[in-house]
Amino acid sequence: MILNHRTKIAGVIGWPISQSKSPKVHSYWLNKYEVDGVYHALSVSPDRLSPALRGISALGFRGVNLTIPHKVEAMALCDKIDATAERIGAVNTITICEDCSLSGTNSDAYGFIENLHKNSSWTPSLGPAVILGAGGAARAVAVALSDAGVDQIRIINRTIARAEGLIVDTRIKNAVSGCWKDRHEALEGAGLLVNSTNLGMAGCEPLDIDLSMLPRSAVVNDIVYAPLNTELLKTSKNRGNQVVDGLGMLLYQAKVGFHLWYGVCPEVTSDQRSYVLGQ
Repeated sequence: MILNHRTKIAGVIGWPISQSKSPKVHSYWLNKYEVDGVYHALSVSPDRLSPALRGISALGFRGVNLTIPHKVEAMALCDKIDATAERIGAVNTITICEDCSLSGTNSDAYGFIENLHKNSSWTPSLGPAVILGAGGAARAVAVALSDAGVDQIRIINRTIARAEGLIVDTRIKNAVSGCWKDRHEALEGAGLLVNSTNLGMAGCEPLDIDLSMLPRSAVVNDIVYAPLNTELLKTSKNRGNQVVDGLGMLLYQAKVGFHLWYGVCPEVTSDQRSYVLGQ
């Protein structure tokens, strides 16, 4: 492709950024829908985030995704954020407006719930949801589940104060916090288990959890996608639980930015999934 003044430019900002699969996600759609556009991976350290965002605005970018560790810090750098980002407390998608201002939103909640609906038979009526972790991803998951109508959301975290802070900040009235040592018992009667931590990710500590109290009717979702089939998902599937991997969340959340920047509402397909996985 030869770039010109009409080429629509977007990208993803992170530190580090080499692990991101977002360029493959968006390049698949750019080719499929024959869009005159590019999507770059941009390595930006935390102390350079502000000038980087102003720089891409001046250079004519349509927008960017934000990944670790920039999602929270980017909120203060946006000229405006929508209600979803404000409630979650993080921004993962920025659009450059015609006046060069930065408009932020968060598509992680949408990506999570779409992945769950498209790849499982889960419904809110299955019972309480247990979320392991209380970071930025957990905030998006909790908001999505609350809006979907789950009757109780159990936030289990190593630091209980952070779990309680999540509940206060997101204004979720049907959520309760729990200590990490009580994570096994918290599974009793649950209809959904979500691992929103990096435990079990390649290069990280394993996730230590006893599933014996988790009903076999429950759905288990791990937002980790490297490896795709985590030990949590393997163990859950072997005992009869329906499982959902984390790649779908990445794919569905990406739809929002692609539509905003390139003007096309893309479709998530099995062919795209294979392409992103390099299969």
